[in-house]
Amino acid sequence: MATATTKSAAPAAPAFKAGQNVVCTVSALPKAAGAISTIERLMRRDPENRRALGRAQTKRRQRMNVYNRGNRDWVSRETAARVVRVEKGAEWKMVFTLDLAPDIASVSRFVQIKAG
Repeated sequence: MATATTKSAAPAAPAFKAGQNVVCTVSALPKAAGAISTIERLMRRDPENRRALGRAQTKRRQRMNVYNRGNRDWVSRETAARVVRVEKGAEWKMVFTLDLAPDIASVSRFVQIKAG
């Protein structure tokens, strides 16, 4: 008789309601690039970070260098600034939405989340 093997699923995300404000803190640094990029993407949802990114984008557009190359306009663009950094103890606030649940569950080992 075969025994059923249980797979260890990713830890479940905390049960927050959609539209609720949450405060997230990085408790440990992930080594995988995918986890780092997921945390960075979540950090960009903070209103302060969002404003900084929008302002930087506006300034990049203003400083865009357009020059002629082969009788066509070419644009040399600045590279985007790294506004958010994943460091132990980094904290941000965001509004919880249901589409974030899988992302939060995948990085729940590295991030502490509480209602805020």
